[in-house]
Amino acid sequence: MTQFVPRLFPSVLISEIAQLGLTFAIALVTGWLFLQLQLPAPYLMGSLFGVWIIGGIFKPIQPHLGVARWFHVPVILGLGVLIGANFKAEIMAQASQWGFTVIVMILTTIIVSTIGYVFLRRLRNYEPNLAFLCCIPGGQAEALAMAREMVDKDYVVALFHLVRVVFVFVSTPLLLALIEGSAAVQNSNQALQAMPSIADLNTRQLAIFVGVALVGFYISKMCRIPLPHLLGPMGLSTALHMGGWIEIPRINEFVMLAQLAIGGGVGARLAKVPFRELLTYLKDACINTTMILSAYLLAAVTITHVSGVDFLAIWLAFVPGGLYEVTLLALIFGFDVAFVAFHHTIRIAIIFASLPAIATRLKHKSP
Repeated sequence: MTQFVPRLFPSVLISEIAQLGLTFAIALVTGWLFLQLQLPAPYLMGSLFGVWIIGGIFKPIQPHLGVARWFHVPVILGLGVLIGANFKAEIMAQASQWGFTVIVMILTTIIVSTIGYVFLRRLRNYEPNLAFLCCIPGGQAEALAMAREMVDKDYVVALFHLVRVVFVFVSTPLLLALIEGSAAVQNSNQALQAMPSIADLNTRQLAIFVGVALVGFYISKMCRIPLPHLLGPMGLSTALHMGGWIEIPRINEFVMLAQLAIGGGVGARLAKVPFRELLTYLKDACINTTMILSAYLLAAVTITHVSGVDFLAIWLAFVPGGLYEVTLLALIFGFDVAFVAFHHTIRIAIIFASLPAIATRLKHKSP
């Protein structure tokens, strides 16, 4: 349990609790307003924009906004359990049918990474490692960890990945509304509200939920699996659900909590970005993100025409918005979470496997 309990002085702990309170207060209010306006993913988009805009306008509150890691990690643990609950016994039969889309996704990832690197290195004169860490479509946690050790401007890497995630946050719900109409948005919001409440779960189900999260995390830590707080609970939950040994429903309050924590956390970081100082990098980040999303969009449209698979399902499986964020969107909109999570897991695994070797090689090319 020490992984989740902050080893902090009481004053620091109180400060972070106060940060959570203010961030969640803003996120809840703006999320509720987005819900009343029948906007897609209201608590996710509402919390992001609410915390971002209010924090940007009222600068004195910026230091008091944020979602502490000791709170964020348990949320991701639970989200991993809920994602794994979507993998049923028939998933293995389906996975064999996803070979074509997985191959296209891998090829697209290689292409967009190459294009992004050439743009930043050759046209914008970024040093090799900075260009590479900024342009990879995913693996932001690993990229940021390596950036602190390998480049001077690690905040630029953070900005690039933050811009990409925000673009996905904004574009995907709007795509849902644009393609499927307001009725689809209303249905997704109603489906979210109709999820089982935590009060509907018995003590045994709650114990299983918590137990799978913790055991999965510690197993993945011992096995040194990347993203143990997500992939560990997700893997164990997947195995137990595919074996038919447990059945955990989606929990309304927890899905809402995940939206507030993820959206509010991103919004708090955005509010603290000094706009004038980072304007040049922001432009490059927007251009790079546009190229990345355009390539994945083209791939998704092509697959839709060739295979007839639903475009939005393909888009969620391909778009590099962060594994947490995109799988949460799939949960909210009622898409096949197993399909989406499978593709993102493969993409992230490839990035994890290649990132250290490529970054080390590029380090020797740095001037």
